[in-house]
Amino acid sequence: MSETTTRTRIAEVSRVIVVIQDQDKAIDFYCNKLGFEKRADDPYGDGQRWVEVCPPGSQAAIALCPPMGSATAGQMTGVCLTSDDLEADHAELRARGVDVDAEIMRGPDIPSMFWFRDLDGNTLLLVQRQS
Repeated sequence: MSETTTRTRIAEVSRVIVVIQDQDKAIDFYCNKLGFEKRADDPYGDGQRWVEVCPPGSQAAIALCPPMGSATAGQMTGVCLTSDDLEADHAELRARGVDVDAEIMRGPDIPSMFWFRDLDGNTLLLVQRQS
């Protein structure tokens, strides 16, 4: 690991933003289809809401935000989630109607993984936890 000459007090990645069209529909998807819990749903500004969801027990959250400026829904999010049982989660998400890849990607030097999409077409990755 390289040394830096200056340090900050940045401690962790605490949340990422996923742009969605409808916060209520996104809450329903992330909580009822993915099994996340709603961590925050707070009004601010001129009729805005700050909404966060996360897997139970997770330190990091996903903020579900409507489009702002040039940010639009339907993007590759770069969000990677971890599963303790990728096979079971692939089958369960498919049964719940989530748009998941047909096959789990496997390789000799990578963990097993698959992509899935939320209601707005935002793409997320689910990766098998390495033991």
